[in-house]
Amino acid sequence: MKYLKRTTLCFLIIVIYSSQVTKTLNSESIVHPLNLREHELAGEEALRQKRAVATSHPAAKEYTVDIEISLENASFLEPIKAYLNSLSFPIQGNDTDPATNILSIEVTTVCRPTGNELWCSCETGYRWPQEQCLPSLTCQDHDNSPVGHHCNCLKGLPPAGPFCQLQGAVTLRMSVRLNVGFQEELRNTSSALYRSYKTDLETAFRKGYSILPGFISVTVTGFRPGSVVVTYAVKTTTPSPPSLRKANDLVAQSLNQTYKLDYNSFQAVASNETKFSVIPEIIFEGDTVTLVCETEVLSSNVSWHHVGKRSDIQNSSRFWIDTAVLNNMTSVSRLTIYNITRGDAGEYICKLTLDIFEYESRKKINVTPIQIFSSEEMKVTCDNNPVSLNCCSEINVNWSRVEWKQEGEISIPGNSETESDSSCSRYTLKADGTQCPSGSAGKTVVYTCEFISAHGARGSKDIEVTFTSVANLTITPDPISVSEGQNFSIKCISDVSNYDEVYWKTSAGNKIHQRFYTTRRYLDGAESVLTVRTSTREWNGTYHCVFKYKNSYSITTKDVTVHPLPLEPNIMVDPLEAAIPCEGSHPLKCCVQEDEDYTVTFQVDSLSFPAVKEVNGKQVCYKFNFVANSASWCPKNVDVSCRFTNAADNSVYSSPMKLHLVLGENITCQDPSIGSGEPGKVIQKLCQFSHLPSSPGSPMGGTVTYKCVGSQWQLKRNDCISAPINNLLRQAKALIKSPYQDKKLPTYLKNLSDSTEKVVHEVSSSPENLGAIINILDLFSTISGQVNSEMMKHVLSTVNVILDKPVLKTWKVLQQQQTNHSSQLLDSVERFSRALQSEDSTVLSFSQTNVQMRTMVIKSGTPKPYKQIFIFPDSDLWGNVAIDEYHLGHLQPGASIVTMAFPTLKTVLAENAQRKNFANSLVMTTTVSHKITMPFRISMTFKNNKSLGGKPQCVFWNFTLANHTGGWDSSGCYTKVDGDSVLCSCDHITSFSILMSPDSPDPDSLLKILLDIISYIGLCFSILSLAACLVVEAVVWKSVTKNRTSYMRHICIVNIAASLLVADIWFIVASTIRDHHYVLNETACVAATFFIHFFYLSVFFWMLTLGLMLFYRLVFILHDASKSFQKAIAFSLGYGCPLIISVITVGVTQPQEVYTRKNACWLNWEDTKALLAFVIPALIIVVVNMTITVVVITKILRPSIGDKPNKQEKSSLFQISKSIGVLTPLLGLTWGFGLATVFQGSNAVFHIVFTLLNAFQGLFILLFGCLWDQKVQEALLKKFSLSRWSSQHSKSTSLGSSAPVFSMSSPISRRFNNLFGKTGTYNVSTPETTSTSMENTSSAYSLLN
Repeated sequence: MKYLKRTTLCFLIIVIYSSQVTKTLNSESIVHPLNLREHELAGEEALRQKRAVATSHPAAKEYTVDIEISLENASFLEPIKAYLNSLSFPIQGNDTDPATNILSIEVTTVCRPTGNELWCSCETGYRWPQEQCLPSLTCQDHDNSPVGHHCNCLKGLPPAGPFCQLQGAVTLRMSVRLNVGFQEELRNTSSALYRSYKTDLETAFRKGYSILPGFISVTVTGFRPGSVVVTYAVKTTTPSPPSLRKANDLVAQSLNQTYKLDYNSFQAVASNETKFSVIPEIIFEGDTVTLVCETEVLSSNVSWHHVGKRSDIQNSSRFWIDTAVLNNMTSVSRLTIYNITRGDAGEYICKLTLDIFEYESRKKINVTPIQIFSSEEMKVTCDNNPVSLNCCSEINVNWSRVEWKQEGEISIPGNSETESDSSCSRYTLKADGTQCPSGSAGKTVVYTCEFISAHGARGSKDIEVTFTSVANLTITPDPISVSEGQNFSIKCISDVSNYDEVYWKTSAGNKIHQRFYTTRRYLDGAESVLTVRTSTREWNGTYHCVFKYKNSYSITTKDVTVHPLPLEPNIMVDPLEAAIPCEGSHPLKCCVQEDEDYTVTFQVDSLSFPAVKEVNGKQVCYKFNFVANSASWCPKNVDVSCRFTNAADNSVYSSPMKLHLVLGENITCQDPSIGSGEPGKVIQKLCQFSHLPSSPGSPMGGTVTYKCVGSQWQLKRNDCISAPINNLLRQAKALIKSPYQDKKLPTYLKNLSDSTEKVVHEVSSSPENLGAIINILDLFSTISGQVNSEMMKHVLSTVNVILDKPVLKTWKVLQQQQTNHSSQLLDSVERFSRALQSEDSTVLSFSQTNVQMRTMVIKSGTPKPYKQIFIFPDSDLWGNVAIDEYHLGHLQPGASIVTMAFPTLKTVLAENAQRKNFANSLVMTTTVSHKITMPFRISMTFKNNKSLGGKPQCVFWNFTLANHTGGWDSSGCYTKVDGDSVLCSCDHITSFSILMSPDSPDPDSLLKILLDIISYIGLCFSILSLAACLVVEAVVWKSVTKNRTSYMRHICIVNIAASLLVADIWFIVASTIRDHHYVLNETACVAATFFIHFFYLSVFFWMLTLGLMLFYRLVFILHDASKSFQKAIAFSLGYGCPLIISVITVGVTQPQEVYTRKNACWLNWEDTKALLAFVIPALIIVVVNMTITVVVITKILRPSIGDKPNKQEKSSLFQISKSIGVLTPLLGLTWGFGLATVFQGSNAVFHIVFTLLNAFQGLFILLFGCLWDQKVQEALLKKFSLSRWSSQHSKSTSLGSSAPVFSMSSPISRRFNNLFGKTGTYNVSTPETTSTSMENTSSAYSLLN
């Protein structure tokens, strides 16, 4: 650059030419300086080889020549560029060098003086090599390329090169239109047309674009309609628009004119030309985001597009586009998005348009919501202890800052601390009593932590903090001093309403059972009240009321003084009842089990007598000798009570002793201990005061009954409780009043188990001992909050003893006493099982002769199926219980499932009300410790004991039945018999067993099979008979309905037959959708039941209609209603009433799913008594029709004056016989036999008779309602008789007026006459008579036929 000072501008051009001969050029002779270098372009080897083959000359080599041109006048640059762009390539060699062709000439570098320096910049598509881009050589403020990267501008030309080089290869996505018609074959890449187009076009494209610097390849990618739009890709270095236009010109010249290429339709999209950057890299909602699109293509025509929204982005309040060209070298466009949202996420396109070029760059951005995690809602006690609130962001970034704010009725500030390398912030605060006084206790302050990014995004999280001052407690101020048996209460009031737990405890630290206190919360405070209804001396002491909130306790105390005083049930009196002669006396005494300083007097009416104290071990008795002659009372009944008064001047009276002052002449029995009595007198004494041996220290319980027989008192009944068991019963009754229930219960249960095993003989021989143990278990079960495995073991050991086989006889005695001890025992055991808690979720198992137990604890996750098997070899019984995973998933984790099985409990549970059904299997009870809120189903299998006969039925023990004494119930249980097993499925859990019902025949029994055979054979006959009846009625209808009475009669017969036919068909439908045990299709079963109910009722009501019409025609002689009116009444009664009854029945019972029976498609009886909706109307109709029959017979037998006696009497007898023979089956009187089958315990004969009569009801209707009608017979004979039958019928008709078949002169009628021995005057159907009486009887005759 020795000419730099006088050079205004210099530029370099690159010349690419091909030659078949190697040239040696003198650079000095061309230009200064000139650099010639041989260069073989990468990727062009294949193209050169093709050219060599085409020309059949030695392979032409391509050369690249860099030429530097210096100008003193800068204005010459553009004309030179224009001239070079106007050249058409290739330029053929001249005469001196015909073997050389110039392929392209490009301006690569332009140097301009800037100040004292020469800045050399690269033209479009060219870059300085990386080794030249040193910081000291690049142009300041115009090239920010980092070290080691290409740059655009250098200070001066490198003395030895290299100069601006072509950029890396890019792919131009181009398209051009052919003005020819589009053919569908162009969509098929394997078609001949597609391949032809592709070959021709790629050949033309290759000729044209090969002149581009760095050309590599061109490929047709497809065709689409729009005439024909050709899409293709050109892989080359970035070309300048002029060079691309020249290449397009060459393409147009090279392509066959038949393709009709549209030159103006060339379009190009360049890739890898634009730098796309996003600030910041991690984008949060609310950030201000800048998208920068930078390219060396100098153009300000830049557009931005959001792919998801499918529209160009325009400047607005949230979007702003700024595009600029820097130093005539770089185009920069910035899209700024303010307060970005998640809806703005997606792919953005930056598109720069220059000439036919579209420079496009894409970038997908994600918008992340700021996720802040914080402490849960907190409760803070104002005790001046530091409390920390923590907030953390999900993503660890360098947040600009974290701010804490608070909002609430009170202000309690704190200090924030945020670590620079952490995404968490901590806020520490202290609250003392002055900051949250009692008036603000329970107030909530909302603390907000807000994370702020460097680009403006904000994310916050609220933490609610409830401040509570230490509770100030006040307690009942008055001193509490009571005597045993009295009640007291202590009220503890807190001035704050927030607490985690409130409880009471003794001074020894024992918590009081929750049954003794209640707690209530108010807006500004809370209170807890300890209430003791019957105080004992165990309540004597100091009690603490504790309000706990987090780790803070507020405690106040109260002293309670309980003075000794015996409870009324603990005062034992003797005698309970006594007879005293008017001149005699009798010792009285009251005893207690403790020696205290009591003042005891005997109260006789309004008089008071002092008692004498006598101590006998632990028992203290107070005695008084009552003298009858001390007052004018005799004879009289006197009540005497003991009054105990303690030091606190509180008193209690014993139960009264009933004394009967009687005259002495009737007394025959005398005993110093028992007393006096008249013959037959019965008295009771406490066992401990009887002649039975007992221990003074541990008295027996119960009573003994004596009866005066002759002159001796004889023991009538011993209801005594042994001393050990009586002592446990007294302890149990005291324990339910004790504040130490939970502490004492394990010991008491152990003592009960031990004592029961020791006195097993007394238990097996005394119902009272057995009843006492059951009462003890019942009392203990009511106070068991939590039961551990050891306690449950003691309970089941006790149950095992009292359910042993030797004790079963004693159970029968208890059942005879009408007690519900068996139900009470089962209820107690279930309460214990529900309170059972397994330690460490272990599986508990307990096995004894008469009871077995299995447990399982529900754990988190998918539970395993629950299945337990119980086998009792001694009783030859077995069973199992199963609950599937689906229903176990409804239970809370930690819930316990407990199943117990009892082989002998079946014999002690009360029988059902009819005393006919009996349990014949294990009794298994399953309980769950937590309340079940979702539908639940349990499956069980029992051994089927066929030896006892009967039909097995799955049942559960319903404690609410029989006035809450309990009974077996089958609701919600479904039964299936499978050989030796009975499968039960129930939708609830409790105690289950198998109930054997002899009243319902077993499905495999002979009786059941016989009834089924009769039913189905009769049903077939019935359906055929009814169909025949309807056919006969249709055939003879016109002949038999000529008068109004006959018309209505046949209307009724047709509807009776049709209704019964449809009912029988529905019966068949019902039998096909059920088996012996399970209803397969509930909806179909409900529909079948409804229609059977409706049509059977219709049969009855049409029978009622028939009877009422008979009654109407015979009784209301002078009233004659129209035919249409009678039909309206008949159809309303025949179908309207049954429809109303059926709809009401299904509407009331089906919502509770108790409309049908569980094992049959018929009306329910066990749960809702829905069967009564059929039975009651049917029986009422039967009674009404029977009454109508009696009235009709009476009317027929009514004599008429002036008629011939013998003949009319015989006719009336015939009429009576026919009335009874027709009306009984026709009007449904046979259904009365069904009344006996409704009740359990009915004889099998009733079932068989009822089944026979009802199964053949259709046959009855055909015979007696249709074929027996004389007019029907005559009509049939007229239509179907032969000539022989016709002549015989003519003879009979000719003789009809003198001696009809059933006339009184016929042999048959004479037999009736002789049978009844009747004489008199009657008028039934004599032709000669035309009186009103004759008309009535004739009408009745037509109706009856």
